[in-house]
Amino acid sequence: MSWEFGVTVATIVATAMIGLPIGHAMLASSILYLAMDGQDVSIAVEQMLQGLYGSYVLLAIPLFIFAADLMNVGSLSDRLLDFCRALVGRFRGGLGHVNVVSSLIFSGMSGSALADAVGMGRIIINLMTRDGKYPAAYAGAITAASAIIGPIIPPSIPMVLFALVSDTSIGFLFLGGVAPGLILGVLLMVMNAWQARRYGYPVEEPVPMRELPRVTLRAVPALLMPVILLVGIYGGVTTPTEAAALAALYAFLVSTLYYRSVSLRRAYETVRNSARSTASVGFLIAGALAFNYVVTVEQIPNVIRDGLAGVDLGPVTFLLLVNGLLLVLGCLLEANAILLVIVPIFLPTAVSLGIDPVHFGVIVVVNTMIGLATPPYGLLLFVVSSITRSPVRETIRFLLPFLAIMIGGLAIITYVPDLVLWLPRLYGYNG
Repeated sequence: MSWEFGVTVATIVATAMIGLPIGHAMLASSILYLAMDGQDVSIAVEQMLQGLYGSYVLLAIPLFIFAADLMNVGSLSDRLLDFCRALVGRFRGGLGHVNVVSSLIFSGMSGSALADAVGMGRIIINLMTRDGKYPAAYAGAITAASAIIGPIIPPSIPMVLFALVSDTSIGFLFLGGVAPGLILGVLLMVMNAWQARRYGYPVEEPVPMRELPRVTLRAVPALLMPVILLVGIYGGVTTPTEAAALAALYAFLVSTLYYRSVSLRRAYETVRNSARSTASVGFLIAGALAFNYVVTVEQIPNVIRDGLAGVDLGPVTFLLLVNGLLLVLGCLLEANAILLVIVPIFLPTAVSLGIDPVHFGVIVVVNTMIGLATPPYGLLLFVVSSITRSPVRETIRFLLPFLAIMIGGLAIITYVPDLVLWLPRLYGYNG
């Protein structure tokens, strides 16, 4: 490892700490490395262009973002919420259960934790805090916790990024995330039920069973979106990228023509907002591609692999080390940056230790999503606090039990790989 690489890493840390976006920091530091090493600085541009324009997989990201934005501005999320209230709203802490279940369903359309928190989360927070039923900080805490599930259950933008840097099948990654996402959802509902009894949160008036068919019928067009995605991908009809395009088209047609809840002007604004979000993610990927070239030149994965081999590290200890490192980094760094930078470094070691790449990918994604809600700098903390207008410290106080039970779920997912791999194997995965 050269002194030039040390200067590069220090520059990334220093520029990120003063507020420069992490994608810009990685790009500027990579150019600095090339200049110090005597290489042509245009290599950074070449790496960016080859990575961005040579990857068909990346097209799925703007399409999933667009579909999620359409869900937020249209009435699809409202109808899904009514459906969830009819299913689980009748139990103690019912609106907390609705929060979790709505995230499970909405995650099958957006693939983004932030989209879930800002869209569906804003609606359910208003319901929970109306008439003082729940403290605003508790509503924000369970919203942040349930939003984590979004990118674990397919579709998942972080899993698309993992596939980009690891050459792992997106389809099998998506399947691998189903069981872990459901496990985390059940754990959150158990914790919510316990908290509801502890604090005496109310039982909602149940929706009459005779109303359930009507509520379900109104939600059917929205509920069909994850079905279209999964049937398209795993039925061999579409690639994941084509399924993302189909989801975006379906969301547009349902919102504008069927529900008539989105005007053409509103649709144009949604396209513009989606383009901004895509550009932000795109610049992060571009910076990571340039920095990954630096990592490759320095042979950092080989250095780490040889170092770990020297201490005779087994798969169990290695996964414990990776989990600990990612949970710490998740408190400080943006999730996509961790995926794009850390995965290429640790994946070769994981594979050499016999750890399945799909299993490893799910572990990494779950870790980075938990990081989004982990103090002190988890982005979801600030998002939900801005919605609830409650202090971040109050949100953290209510969030800690949910984080604890999710870390317990992460341990189960890490050390019982069959929970992750049984569904991919059912569809022909040989791992």
